[in-house]
Formats: sequence, structure tokens, C-alpha cells
Amino acid sequence: MRPMTETELAEAIRDASGPLVVRGGGTRSIGRPVVGEELSVAGLSGISLYEPGALTLVAAAGTPVAEVEAALAAQAQRLPFEPMDHRGILGSDGVPTLGGMVAANASGPRRMQVGACRDSLIGVRFVDGTGAVVKNGGRVMKNVTGYDLVKLMAGSWGTLGVLSEVAFKLLPAPDSAATLVLNGLDVSQAVAAMAAALGSPYDVTGAARLPDGRTALRLEGFAASVAYRLGELTTHLARFGQATYLAPEEVAEFWRSVRDVAPFQGQDGDVWRLSVKPSDAPALVAMAGADALLDWGGGLVWLLIKPGTDLRAVLGDFKGHATLIRASIDTRSRIAPFHPEPAPVKALTQGLRSRFDPRGILNAGLME
Repeated sequence: MRPMTETELAEAIRDASGPLVVRGGGTRSIGRPVVGEELSVAGLSGISLYEPGALTLVAAAGTPVAEVEAALAAQAQRLPFEPMDHRGILGSDGVPTLGGMVAANASGPRRMQVGACRDSLIGVRFVDGTGAVVKNGGRVMKNVTGYDLVKLMAGSWGTLGVLSEVAFKLLPAPDSAATLVLNGLDVSQAVAAMAAALGSPYDVTGAARLPDGRTALRLEGFAASVAYRLGELTTHLARFGQATYLAPEEVAEFWRSVRDVAPFQGQDGDVWRLSVKPSDAPALVAMAGADALLDWGGGLVWLLIKPGTDLRAVLGDFKGHATLIRASIDTRSRIAPFHPEPAPVKALTQGLRSRFDPRGILNAGLME
């Protein structure tokens, strides 16, 4: 099914006689395998409101992310949270859409400074599992009534409702960007260097360690400010070794590669994503015994491990979450891709799903 309007979407869900597999651009095959009739929202596309002066954009959920980013770039603006493109790491085709981005809460290296996708999302329209159209939030940030469905829908992976429209607050694009690189640091040293940089007054907007041992720190803003802060940051981190610098024309592509976990693209093995305290990252990487890419100053850890490995069993009990991002269908059937929830949280989750999808037809079992 491929509805072209919100009304058609509501009718399709209301009339469904069995489970539905919700699809946007088809780029994120993450979670348990889902069986059912495919429901694509790709037909709901287009920017309905863009006010550069108000830093606000409203668009249909099936609108390609690239279309939105091009429109924003023409006005020297951007989505603040640097959304990840999963196609490279998953080997998928298709076109990333705004709805899929929100459903996955897809966020990149800038998350540690400006927040995740959900923090820039200010309004949603969606169709719940009964076929009812629900609206929450709007074109301004203030919203104090009822459930905060705006935040709830981000990261819900289509299990609570099917998005039809989303609204975002935006940010100006930076005038300049630079990246300082420290070479040869092990994971512990890299986390210490990133913590020192992020704890400094120099407004670091990216902090990552690649599997090849490079530790990279990004600065953005007005050119004069970036140049001054780069010099000060270099001095501040002198104890971690001599710094090198990316050429200005290399900066954007480098951080796209971090965002999209390029070092693990096309490599054999399963890919896991850990969300942890940065100070815990070195010990967990050592326990995993795997290649690792660290982002968010060490708070996000990507691991490439032997196919079929239950990483949670290897790591044991730890503070954080482990999500299986890339694996075979057999592995995703055997090992829960999403981190198991504590009993109280699980009860709340089940209550919400029974409220918004009482028939249990929307991406049923995806997050179990």
C-alpha cells in the first residue's frame, strides 16, 4: 500500500485486516524481522512550510531528507542534529525520509552539543493503530498539554503510529569548520583527550576516535573564532601529543564518514551500537575485543564483531544500552536487537502500545 494523502493513510490503517510493515524510504532494516503487508509513506512528500526567519520547517513524513537539506542549505541553515544515513552500514537501497529519520531518532556527531533528533522536533501528525489522526506540538516550542507525543514518537520505530507530518526547529549553518587530529591514542587516552576538549571553553561540536587510532575534534562558527579556538585547543591538548589538522575541504566529508560509521561499511561482521558513559567505554571496548569507533566523546560506541555473537552476554551487566544494528535475519530473530527494558519501563511501553495500537498491527514485534 502506498497512500498519497493523510486521509488515505488513515483509511489504509483503519481497514487493515492484519499486521502492517511500516516503511519510509526502506533504508533502515533494524530490529526483529516483521511480517505483514507493506505500508509505505513515501507518497506523502513535500515541504509545506519553511520560514527561514523563524528557523522553522514543516514537511510530510515521506519527504526525502536530501530534499530538505538542499532547501535549508540554500538559506545557509541546517537540521541541528546531523542525521545519520544508515544505507552504507546496512548495505541498503532507498532514500532516507524525514519520517524514517524521526522514527529512528537518527542523530549524528553534533548530538552531544545540540541534542538528538527528538530535541529539534517541535510537532508531529500521525495516524495511530485505529486509523485516527493525531496532532501534537506545532510550529513553536511551547507545548504543555497531555502526552508529549512529539518526543514519544521519536525513536518509536513506527510501533505507536505512522507519521504523516513533522515540524522542526532549525539552526544557521556555520561560517567555517576545522578539525584537530591526535594520532596514535589508545581508547583510554582518546576518551581522556575528548573529555578534556569537551570540558574546555572552546565549544567543540564533534569528538570521535576512529578504529585507526585517530582522535578528531571539530570546531565550528565564524572563521576568526574558529581559528582562535583551534589554536587555544591545540595548546590545551598538548599533553596528548602533537596535533595535525584536516584540510578545510576535507572536514565535511570526514564527519560524514564518522556519522555514517564508514570504517565498518562493507566489512564482514555484525555491527553493535553502545550508548554508555564515556568513562565506561574503554573497559567495554576491551571486553568486546573488537574494532571500535567512538563518537559523542566516547558516549556512543560502534563495534564490529564476529557474526552471531550475543554482545550483551559478552559484556555482562553494564550501565547503558546495546543495540544490534546490522546482522543476519537469523541473528536478529535469535538475539533481541533492542536492549531489553527493565520491568517498570516495559510495562509503560506495553501500556502505550496498547493505547495507540490496540490491535497490535504496526510493526508488530519489531522492538521486542
